Amino acid sequence: MKKILLGFALLFGAFQTQAQENNLQLKGTVVDTVAQYVYLQKFHNKMFTTIDSVKVKDGNFSFKTKVKTPELYGLSVNTESSPLYVFLEKDPITVKLSPKKYYTASVVEGSASQDLFEIYKKSKDVEISKFITEHPKSIVSAYVLYRNWSYRLTPEQITQNIALLDKSLQNTTYVKELKELAIVLDGLAVGKKAPDFTANDPDGKPVRLYDNLKGGYTLVDFWASWCGPCRRENPNIVAAYKEFHDKGFNIVGISLDKKKENWIKGIQDDNLTWTHVSDLLFWNSAVAKLYGVRAIPGNYLVDSKGIIVAKNLHGEELQSTLKSLLGQAN
Repeated sequence: MKKILLGFALLFGAFQTQAQENNLQLKGTVVDTVAQYVYLQKFHNKMFTTIDSVKVKDGNFSFKTKVKTPELYGLSVNTESSPLYVFLEKDPITVKLSPKKYYTASVVEGSASQDLFEIYKKSKDVEISKFITEHPKSIVSAYVLYRNWSYRLTPEQITQNIALLDKSLQNTTYVKELKELAIVLDGLAVGKKAPDFTANDPDGKPVRLYDNLKGGYTLVDFWASWCGPCRRENPNIVAAYKEFHDKGFNIVGISLDKKKENWIKGIQDDNLTWTHVSDLLFWNSAVAKLYGVRAIPGNYLVDSKGIIVAKNLHGEELQSTLKSLLGQAN
């Protein structure tokens, strides 16, 4: 990560982050759209839920909603699309809200947390431990550890980084969920038994994972029709299935879709001819939580007894692992 100026480090390091309920002093202008409403959304588990809305008058809007700050929220002119990510604080904040190019043309003024977040996004080669050490009291540190790093780190690394955060952040939702995640991931190490589950297939029939472990190896594959990287990875998984299915390779796909029709269309379009299940709860998927899945595509390869033999196999690595376990296909 590029070194942040000392002045910024002092500014954000001194910022206290004990969340408190305050009436927002949030106002702004809406540009590049004829939208009549601005929606205030609360962030949780990679999802945004609308908690208030105001009518745009002469291109202006203003919120005085009572919310916990400092914290991440979303501002949007359309609840069906991803909002502007904005860290709100108790101090007055002004926003120029533009939906163009996924709100990248928007400008937020008055939020020290937002300023730090923008610095983080523009930085390259970030070392998360260093970033947290430089900003231990900022809600941004807790958020990026939770949102951008939890799926890259081992349980031990998650715990080590949590310890770098100031005590004022230890009761935040981010840290609480990170602590739970570390425990879950520790139980999902290679060599340990994969947790069993039952979920419904596209016809609404319950499918139990362990009923599908009938010899050989099974890929417990997490994906979604809305996930671009998943769809790009699917041809590789299809190729592996065609090559090794007769030798004992099976797949159980778990979708994080929200709409059944999109899920089924994704299965058909990508020719995913194996077992599929979903509770259609997006990131609230019970199976995803059970397996500590924080990013997709993601997968676990398990043997006929349910023992985890590998994790997150993609591209050529999936092919080579199956070759070493099942031998060259005929």
